[in-house]
Amino acid sequence: MSQQRITDEVRAWIVQQAQSGLSAEDTLKALTGSGWDEDVAIDAMESTLRVHLDAQAAAKGLPPAVPVPEPALDDAPVGLEVRGQRIDVLMDMHDPRVVMFGNVLSPEECDALIALAKPQMQRSQTVETKTGGEQVSPERTSEGMFFARAQTPLIAQIEERLAALVNWPIENGEGLQILRYQPGAEYKPHQDYFDPGEPGTPTILKRGGQRVGTIIMYLSEPLAGGGTVFPDVRLQVSPKRGCAVFFSYPRAHASSKTLHGGNPVLRGEKWIATKWMREREFA
Repeated sequence: MSQQRITDEVRAWIVQQAQSGLSAEDTLKALTGSGWDEDVAIDAMESTLRVHLDAQAAAKGLPPAVPVPEPALDDAPVGLEVRGQRIDVLMDMHDPRVVMFGNVLSPEECDALIALAKPQMQRSQTVETKTGGEQVSPERTSEGMFFARAQTPLIAQIEERLAALVNWPIENGEGLQILRYQPGAEYKPHQDYFDPGEPGTPTILKRGGQRVGTIIMYLSEPLAGGGTVFPDVRLQVSPKRGCAVFFSYPRAHASSKTLHGGNPVLRGEKWIATKWMREREFA
């Protein structure tokens, strides 16, 4: 391995280490300890495991993985400086990719978004992948509205912050959606990507490809209930004002484990702002 040439034998060894349960950090230490340059070793591991995982997915009939947004958390920071704002890293999960951030929005920004959206609230709809349109669904009992991208200076500032936070082009983002959940309102578990098997999906994808990431920002806190749940991994995120939960899904398939929902609000009301990110420019 000291020759730093990524041979088939090296690739097989890297896969073997992963299959045996050895951590990526320990595999990297073994490579660098054998004389590998760290950057070359990291590239060898990433390229090898990506090809291996893609081959496994194809064998199972899964769609290929696509690039997704990703915050800069390689060195496990407790916080990030983003556009002059300190954002806290509160939780970092890798499978599925779920990150909880604090101080994403200030109290003033939360209040301003609610005030801007309140006069325009209507019963929320869901995307209808059978036709490519939208419909009211009993699965989703909130009220909501959409802002156009950069509709106001405040919204443009928030969108720039989010794009920098997860390293994804701002033009690949949909407009902010503001939602209000009153007592009893909920959104039953669902996926944010568009089902590739539905006849209306090709029409939806013309506007920017698949959704590949979601950021849910909490603008207010209910008195009880209203958590964001990920049933596949038995995770619940509490709706704390100013915080946000980010998750990505490289495959439009249930194997992403990003099935999620909004639990019923029991007391008070919950306001959130959602940003969805697409593969390509969203028009």
